[in-house]
Amino acid sequence: MKYFKGNATDGLTPITSAWMHNLFKDGELLNQLIAQYGSPVNLHNLSSFEKNIEKYKNVFESRGLRHQIYYARKANKSRGLVKHALESGIGVDTASYKELLQSLELGGDSQSLVLTSAIKTTNQIELALQNKITIILDNSDECNLINSIAKKLGIKADVGIRVSGFYVNKQKLYSRFGFDIDEVIPFTIKHVGKDKELANLNLTGLHFHLDGYSTEQRALALSSCISLANQLKHNGYPITFIDMGGGILMNYLAHEQEWIDFDYKLRESVQNEDASITFNGTGLGYEMVDGKLNGKLNTYPFFNSIYGVDFLNEILDYRDSNNDMNNTDRLKSENIEIRIEPGRSLLNQTGITAAKVAHRKKDSKGQWLVGLEMNMSQMMSSSADFLLDPYIVYHNFPEDSDEVQVYFTGAYCLERDVLLKRKITLPKLPERGDIVMFINTAGYMMHFFETEAHLFELSKNIMFKENSPNLNDLDFIEDSLITK
Repeated sequence: MKYFKGNATDGLTPITSAWMHNLFKDGELLNQLIAQYGSPVNLHNLSSFEKNIEKYKNVFESRGLRHQIYYARKANKSRGLVKHALESGIGVDTASYKELLQSLELGGDSQSLVLTSAIKTTNQIELALQNKITIILDNSDECNLINSIAKKLGIKADVGIRVSGFYVNKQKLYSRFGFDIDEVIPFTIKHVGKDKELANLNLTGLHFHLDGYSTEQRALALSSCISLANQLKHNGYPITFIDMGGGILMNYLAHEQEWIDFDYKLRESVQNEDASITFNGTGLGYEMVDGKLNGKLNTYPFFNSIYGVDFLNEILDYRDSNNDMNNTDRLKSENIEIRIEPGRSLLNQTGITAAKVAHRKKDSKGQWLVGLEMNMSQMMSSSADFLLDPYIVYHNFPEDSDEVQVYFTGAYCLERDVLLKRKITLPKLPERGDIVMFINTAGYMMHFFETEAHLFELSKNIMFKENSPNLNDLDFIEDSLITK
């Protein structure tokens, strides 16, 4: 057996870890796993997850900041990651009734869980209140509902207010979520507290989560929340935490120049109506309008020079023009705990997806289509495409093999079920039973949009720890079997 990266030249080379290559080399083990768990199978290395947790912990500890890290459960539905997060001393951000219930069953409690759902149903709220879980408030209707349920239960609800509408370069950042920053104090003073209509809400924190990936915007939002917390304290509301959400950039790609070159070639292909780079010439966000190139690459920014702990450090080091101290020192001065809710970046290098080749065919355009035993929902996010080269494990590889360009297609009865929109060059046409490996898929790619259309089984999620390079099938555990 041999394995190769797709696109030996002119590709988008993903960053990989030694554990991935150890698996690629062991075709027999991969065959066993797919035979046992089906295709596709999602493989999670808990050791990588643990290393990412430690990196974020070190940022806060080195600065002497009170802190809490919440793993954003929505990035990946696996139970094993929740259990390992809790065992590693961090919390879990939950965004649905089932996420909260499972997290409680796996050992979460009032100190380690938070509920941030966009829509909070009565059963979510009751479960959170009964377990003294902090709830993040999004709007006045939600405040009224939570207050009424807390009153009925005869308890106080620990809550934080989600803040939006921050001023950046004298313009407001729009978000459909949260209370406008200019309304937080008037609303709180009028409605929240003893002898007021929301008397059963105990406001102890502020929360924000920004779209996009600007460190300046996040730094200004944090600075604004510190000032807001100070004003609330002076009005009798002891703010003890600020949660800056997630969206911490990560870097998927090994080479910046490949990223630059791909963007250039894609724009050129759209302008020249050249369909040789992507399936049917899709522009992935670029399009020609009235003879001019419009739009932008509608994907995650897969290459980033500032990411992870460096991204977080920029935010904490930031000092806005109205203050003498940076965000770190202001947080310490106000005795405020800083909280974050990373998902994707905590899962960096944690997972890969393996799928079996089902067939090969040429379409009416003469393009090779390689059908895999998986569907597009099993590797899908909000990005127009997943811009990383896959690896392929061949069971047979004659040295005189001819190079071939292919598209990988899925099992849905939809023309658009093309798993990667980019054409991938391989050293040999795959055969039935060969295995395609998609890299670094744990964060938002495996099951954020996964469905059971056609009554297909959901993909199995398998956990293991990197104890040695010589793994066997007994080192893996199916996620559904993991309990407290």
